[in-house]
Amino acid sequence: MFKKILVANRGEIALRIQRACRELGVKAVMVYSEADREAKYVKLAEEAVCIGPPPSNQSYLNMPAIISAAEVTDAEAIHPGYGFLSENADFAERVEKSGFQFIGPTPESIRLMGDKVSAKQAMLKAGVPCVPGSEGELPDNPAEVRRMAKAVGYPVIIKAAGGGGGRGMRVVHTEAALVNAVQMTKAEALAAFGNGAVYMEKFLQNPRHVEIQVLADKYKNAVYLGERDCSMQRRHQKVMEEAPAPGIPRKLIEKIGERCAAACKKIGYRGAGTFEFLYEDGEFYFIEMNTRVQVEHPVTELITGIDIVKTQILVAAGEKLPFTQRDIVLRGHAIECRVNAEDPYNFMPSPGRITLWHPPGGPGVRVDSHVYNNYFVPSNYDSMIGKIIVHADTRDMALARMRSALGETVVEGIKTNIPLHRELLVDAKFMAGGTNIHYLEEWLSHHKR
Repeated sequence: MFKKILVANRGEIALRIQRACRELGVKAVMVYSEADREAKYVKLAEEAVCIGPPPSNQSYLNMPAIISAAEVTDAEAIHPGYGFLSENADFAERVEKSGFQFIGPTPESIRLMGDKVSAKQAMLKAGVPCVPGSEGELPDNPAEVRRMAKAVGYPVIIKAAGGGGGRGMRVVHTEAALVNAVQMTKAEALAAFGNGAVYMEKFLQNPRHVEIQVLADKYKNAVYLGERDCSMQRRHQKVMEEAPAPGIPRKLIEKIGERCAAACKKIGYRGAGTFEFLYEDGEFYFIEMNTRVQVEHPVTELITGIDIVKTQILVAAGEKLPFTQRDIVLRGHAIECRVNAEDPYNFMPSPGRITLWHPPGGPGVRVDSHVYNNYFVPSNYDSMIGKIIVHADTRDMALARMRSALGETVVEGIKTNIPLHRELLVDAKFMAGGTNIHYLEEWLSHHKR
């Protein structure tokens, strides 16, 4: 086991990793920008290093500063958390070439799965079902592109091979709009990701977003930890997640889960990862793989009893997975609400000082947050300030527990999206389960303030 790990992130995930290190008896070095000097995990740290001014590109995205911080503190490994450099293959490579262990997959795996075209090709080879579409990058020949779209059937979606986070996508409903849409998406992709390659998929009309959590070690042992439903989204950003996914037969989940675990073995995957699928009419369609820990990992931890972050650290240290597929038993239901510093209805960020912070408590309630009374939420980063997660024996009991937890939560001084969560939790269609990825946007259009 490592003696010291540098945590190359901020916010609630930095605190989450710090806690996992503490439980493993490992020292955690926390890095921070000048904007995060007062963060809880910095105050709690045995060692902390300032890596630059508030802008991300001068701090949390500054590879030399992070590696230098690891060198001066004698850290042995670097945990990237999620976001920032967590899925940057060049960073993983530089970490390992500098003599540190990257707590995540190999740079090769990150590259393979980071390019959506190569990821899809790898999954097809591994027997994981994919959305019908182009087998690879779209050619420059407009006639060939039109032929492919006709074969797939309209509407189609054009996606950037190097995209992510809902960017670099365009839905096309007619042949007349196709060629122009391809050219525009290519130009946007090149500007945003430095990679102008695009591909085509069938645009599914009313899918759910269902993902499979996997864990793998370097000895080609791999398991899946059930599924999560992340369909409650706005502009491709998740708002609320739950596990298991309501209304999907277990046999279907087991079948797709086994294929995901087998794919991990086939590509030599190491660490935590998530296979993201669109689910429609009883069929799963692979869309991408996230090669890191997810924001929504706590719902899976609560239904499996497995600590995903600690397991990431164990397998990075060269240990075998401490459990097999047979050991994994799903118990009860878990729901997570992301708490963002933003207006609950127009989603404008609301940075500033939190004058009162009173999180919920009680049986089956977990709060992952780095904030506290008088904490100042900086304007430089993502607006998420925490997550409220509940676990209960059934989905109905979990919904009731979440309603109670949100009712107890008090945040003053800034706006948060908690009022939106409270309304969604009494919405009849959400309570029934199985809403699709468009549901929240449609709901918001009918609930304008």
